[in-house]
Amino acid sequence: MSFDKASVRKVLEMVKAQGRGALAPDECRPVCAAYGIPLPTEALAKSTAEAAKLAAGVGYPAVMKIVSPDILHKTEAGGVIVGVGDAAAAERAYEKLVANAKAYKADARIEGVLIQRMLSGGHEVIVGALTDPSFGKVVAFGMGGVLVEVLKDVTFRLAPAGAADALSMIDGIAAAEILRGVRGGAPIDRAALARIIVAVAQLAADFPEIREIDLNPVFARSDGATAADVRIIVDFSPLRERYRPSQAEILAAMNRIMRPDAVAVIGASPEDGKIGNSVMKNLINGGYQGAIHPIHPKVPEVMGRKAYKSVKEIPGPVDVAVFAIPAPLVAGALKECGEKKIPGAVLIPSGFAETGNVELQEQIVAIAREYNVRLMGPNIYGFYYTHKNLCATFCTPYDVKGKAALSSQSGGVGMAIIGFSRSARMGVSAIVGLGNKSDIDEDDLLTFFEQDPNTEVVAMHVEDLKDGRSFAEVAQRVSKKKPVIVLKAGRTALGARAAKSHTAALAGNDRIYDDVLRQSGVVRAMALNDMLEFARCLPILPAPKGENVLIITGAGGSGVLLSDACVDNGLSLMAMPPDLDAAFRKFIPPFGAAGNPVDITGGEPPATYRNTIALGLDDPRIHALILGYWHTIITPPMVFAKLAAEAVEDARRRGIVKPIVASLVGDVEVEQASAYLFDRGIPAYPYTTEKPVAVLGAKYRWARAAGIVAAE
Repeated sequence: MSFDKASVRKVLEMVKAQGRGALAPDECRPVCAAYGIPLPTEALAKSTAEAAKLAAGVGYPAVMKIVSPDILHKTEAGGVIVGVGDAAAAERAYEKLVANAKAYKADARIEGVLIQRMLSGGHEVIVGALTDPSFGKVVAFGMGGVLVEVLKDVTFRLAPAGAADALSMIDGIAAAEILRGVRGGAPIDRAALARIIVAVAQLAADFPEIREIDLNPVFARSDGATAADVRIIVDFSPLRERYRPSQAEILAAMNRIMRPDAVAVIGASPEDGKIGNSVMKNLINGGYQGAIHPIHPKVPEVMGRKAYKSVKEIPGPVDVAVFAIPAPLVAGALKECGEKKIPGAVLIPSGFAETGNVELQEQIVAIAREYNVRLMGPNIYGFYYTHKNLCATFCTPYDVKGKAALSSQSGGVGMAIIGFSRSARMGVSAIVGLGNKSDIDEDDLLTFFEQDPNTEVVAMHVEDLKDGRSFAEVAQRVSKKKPVIVLKAGRTALGARAAKSHTAALAGNDRIYDDVLRQSGVVRAMALNDMLEFARCLPILPAPKGENVLIITGAGGSGVLLSDACVDNGLSLMAMPPDLDAAFRKFIPPFGAAGNPVDITGGEPPATYRNTIALGLDDPRIHALILGYWHTIITPPMVFAKLAAEAVEDARRRGIVKPIVASLVGDVEVEQASAYLFDRGIPAYPYTTEKPVAVLGAKYRWARAAGIVAAE
């Protein structure tokens, strides 16, 4: 598609010169024409007589709409009349529209009445764009008309968007089946509608001053699509550009910060109970083998290490400085770090923007920019990088090495991460606190973890994204190789924000987060425990090779709950082929049930579990297994756990690798059995049918986003 940017620029310059915040209807038409957005035949009448004359030229039946820069929502003001059938009706409609406008807003400026040929047939949808504080330009699509803000059946993508994105939006709303044609209705022209979505997205992306676009309604028909009403909001205020180093610069700094050979502790203390004392202890007792340089203005040494009054006195290079001093002292010490050419500063102190002291935070950021120092924090607990035995934090040490990297914006969530990891014996590569995110944020971490050989999955607790677009771009790249899990906090507490258009009113910030994160291949966790369990399990679960999931259970009730959980998590229960059904029936009692779930019943001996699990593993048409165990005396929990683990291990030896999860219900013995399975690479949970299926669903969501499994 080719676009006429020059024509749009000409219109925008005129609007800017006149100091207006919205385009008039006659200005929207050339803008839409420049981007190939179809509009109905229309004319602007400025008198009753002119209305009758122009309506005849436009054609009946007609739609007439008030045109006023002071009335953006025409329907609310009684500013739309449909079904105008002749000249007399056009005259009456003109007079009524003007009267309604004056009654709605006495001082409204009336520029005339727009007359359009009335469109018929098809479905009313909305296509729009807006400027989101986190993600910048996004395009929206959903069901339109007067109920748009009631139904809120809408989806978003980053702008610009391609044809594939546009088609996924059309298929991604709840009413998608209606658009495909139901009860004899004709399906819409998806290609024509997709072209409008692409054009609107490109228009918004090409012109930063266009803050909102509303095409509502767009009539989507079987033979095309036409925008019946257009609203374009502009804001010519310059946008603040965000500081963003190059990928090479980010990696160079992050590698030295996360894997340092020399660490300075500014505020190191020999006194127990001080943060600087805890940081020193953790570095030393955690086994860090690099150089540790305490900085203290008065004492000659701290914990057997020579102390320096300033980082500038340290001989040789320093990779990162950990700050454990009061907030008012940070700026001076940070300047010395810059003069020493230390590339990273970990700012533990609080007392900055989180307490309202924005000026002090801006001061340290300015110093960091001047000297090219990257800042982690302030207001953080520090960070861990276990493969370097590095505990650059005042929290408890953590030394269980693994492949999961976790970060949090909240210190409290950071403590939960550490506690869960320790309790679950989950190996981690890194745990990072981001706090106020004055500089380093999630996309910097992702850039590092992408190339970190010790990290296979990244899980992040996020309260906000300073630059959601940058995060989305990096996440889209990283998620092709490694799962990226995000827990977005505040998804219900943002509240409605003032909006000048339907599109913006629909854009509950969390709705945009949800769609853009999905577009970027991110696995979203809706609760803290989910994020932690996904981080724990995704590295040990093999990637599935197809969508066919089979449930094998020892209890019918468990099978029903597991089936419900599959639906909730977007998993596809395999339709059982007759030959496979017959094969399972050889192992289960006559009163059991094959099909899917395979219900072997509760009174069966270990051999029945063993044979059915082996069959499920061996058949190549089955791509993933969910095991539902029910506690019985005949097959006790540990007997089940050992036979299941043996069956999986035997399959692995023969080159058969499938994701398999288990739900164990019963008395407390199922806890030990679940732990036994977990230790052998089988995520297993006692007392729940939902958690193991949620974990498997997360693996599938990542596999689809990464292109390992074709998305349905």
